[in-house]
Amino acid sequence: MEQEITKTSTVPGTPAVTKRYAVLMAAYNEAELIQSTLLAAAQIPGVVGLVLADDGSSDATAQLAMRAGAFVVNNKRNLGKGSAMELAAAALEQIQPFGALDGVLLLDADVGESASAAAALLEPLAADTADLVIGILPTPPGRAGFGLARSLARDGIFEFGRGFESQAPLSGQRALTLSCLERVRPFASGYAMEVDMTIRALQQHQRVMELPVAMQHRHTGRNLKGFVHRGRQFNQINRLLNSYYRR
Repeated sequence: MEQEITKTSTVPGTPAVTKRYAVLMAAYNEAELIQSTLLAAAQIPGVVGLVLADDGSSDATAQLAMRAGAFVVNNKRNLGKGSAMELAAAALEQIQPFGALDGVLLLDADVGESASAAAALLEPLAADTADLVIGILPTPPGRAGFGLARSLARDGIFEFGRGFESQAPLSGQRALTLSCLERVRPFASGYAMEVDMTIRALQQHQRVMELPVAMQHRHTGRNLKGFVHRGRQFNQINRLLNSYYRR
C-alpha cells in the first residue's frame, strides 16, 4: 500500500479516565470540516488520541488535521474509505502512539462539531454491554436518494448476520472494543466496509447494538454527484454480498 507517516501527536489536556479510546477517521478533501470534527472528538471523555488517514487529498486536509492534534498517515493516492480506515487501524496497531487502549471510535470526517455526541457510543463499551455500537443518525431534512443501497445493506446484514435487523446499516459512526476490532479487520474496501464489519461481528457472536445519536454529516442530494456516489456505494455493497453468497 502506498503510504507515509507524516506526524505523531497526542491530544493535549486529555483527562485521566478508566477506559481509554482512540478515534479513527478517514478523510478525502475534507478541509472545510476536518478541524472542527477532530477538535470536537478530542473532547469526548475517554478519548486519548486521534488517528486520521488522509486518502490522497489535494487540499489542506492533512495539514489541518495535524494542527488539530491528530496522528496523520497518508495514502499517496485516493484508495477509498475502507482502505484508508485500514491504514489508520494498522498505524494504531503497529505504532501504538497512545499506549494501551480499551477500544476505538470510528467517525466520519464531515460530522463537524456534532462529533462530541459520539460520546454516547462509548457508554455501552464502558459498561461491557456491547462489543460494537452503531450510531443511528437523525433523518436529514429534504429528499436524498431512493434508499436502494441502504435496503441492500440491511437485507444483506439480515441474511448473513444471523437475522440482525439493522436500522443504520451504512452508518460510519461506530465504537468497538479492541477485541471486536481485531475480529472485523482487515476492513473491506470502499463503501462496503460498514456492512462487512457488521456481518463479521455478528457471525462471530459479538454483541452488536444500534443507538440513536444527535449527529449530522453532509448528505448527497438528488443530483448527478449524489446519484454517482450512491451508485458506486450500491455496486460495492452488492459485490461484497455476492462474495458471501459464493462462500
